[in-house]
Amino acid sequence: MKKLQDVIVRPLITERSTLLKEKNKYSFEVHPDATKQEIKNAVESIFKKEKVEVTKVNTANVPAKIRRFGQNMSKAYRWKKAIVTLKPGQKIEFFEGA
Repeated sequence: MKKLQDVIVRPLITERSTLLKEKNKYSFEVHPDATKQEIKNAVESIFKKEKVEVTKVNTANVPAKIRRFGQNMSKAYRWKKAIVTLKPGQKIEFFEGA
């Protein structure tokens, strides 16, 4: 079992994620081995001050991109993305300033 702080790596603040905030959905980069239940527990415990309740967690594995440096080829790291849906009327204050 991982620590709950290790499950969520960072919040994703992109154009798409700001549009998803209107639908009560928030995006995070998570640990590649994290399960949906671990992600749900981590979000609810980290943002317990706002008293959020997660209704749904969608995950996607983002594959590594191939980078080229002259003749050399290498891969950037792969990562996992989670889109968390909250109950209607709830929000995470952390994202409101972004």
